[in-house]
Amino acid sequence: MNVLEIQNLNVAFATGGGFLRALKNVSIDIPEYCIVGVVGESGCGKSTLINSILRLLPENGSIDTGSIQFEGRDLAQLNLSQMQGIRGSRISTVFQDPMDALNPVLSIAEQMLHIQYRSDLSRKKKNARSIEMLRRVRIPDPESALKRYPHEFSGGMKQRIAIAMAMMMEPALLIADEPTTALDATLEVAIINLLKELQSQIKCSMLFISHHLGLVAELCDEVVVMYAGEVLERGSARQIFHDPWHPYTQRLLDCDPASQTLRTRHLPTIPGEIPDLRRDQEGCIFRSRCQFCEEVCKTVPAEVETEGHHVRCHRLFQ
Repeated sequence: MNVLEIQNLNVAFATGGGFLRALKNVSIDIPEYCIVGVVGESGCGKSTLINSILRLLPENGSIDTGSIQFEGRDLAQLNLSQMQGIRGSRISTVFQDPMDALNPVLSIAEQMLHIQYRSDLSRKKKNARSIEMLRRVRIPDPESALKRYPHEFSGGMKQRIAIAMAMMMEPALLIADEPTTALDATLEVAIINLLKELQSQIKCSMLFISHHLGLVAELCDEVVVMYAGEVLERGSARQIFHDPWHPYTQRLLDCDPASQTLRTRHLPTIPGEIPDLRRDQEGCIFRSRCQFCEEVCKTVPAEVETEGHHVRCHRLFQ
């Protein structure tokens, strides 16, 4: 059973140069109790995907077609009031910068109380619940921490508090938007282990967005590879990292610094640039940068699926 099912989602932004097609026919499933990672270059559509799910697109953005099914409801069809009843309670988010995630002028206690505004519990019981949640994310002396302000904590502690706030209402889906970007390597590992532990305890599903391929491989059960607003490949973490089919996925993994075995002054890159999404793209979206591009690539490839491994590439028909 899936917690979230995105089918043929198309999102566009109105710009001075025309409509920018930010997401094109995106389909993603997030099964119950599963961690799904989304990877891709900057500008591939990861943030737009998150904002579409949360219905937080800017005024010039719109969901043109497609559905976002969550617990039997299409989020794309809900109004603002209905979405407010889902955000924070059934879908929570951990953002990438803990410095901006917390209000600097409110104590941690006040901020954690605000998260529980839908609860009928007394203030005393809500504070007790907050203390327990801080203890679960390993904040030292949680009773004292509740009375302090964000500036009194390190970046790693702030991110733990942000995770505690996101998990407070035990959501069905947690969206983690590059939650370790502002942290050093040691804290990255600690935060990832903490997320995995809490996800298992609360039994929620997770959508994990990251540029860090190593973290995705370590944390995620399934992986979605996006490029220029399209899903090019998706499958289990083992399939994506050990047997990638799409040339883009292969090049993306080759560019991972952790995969370099020899010392070099120049890290590998993918030649070319992401196409201008304000213009209609002919054929495969990756063909202008693909080393295997052929005449057939001027037509849109169909999706091929084998044992849960999905890919859009003409090479698989050859």
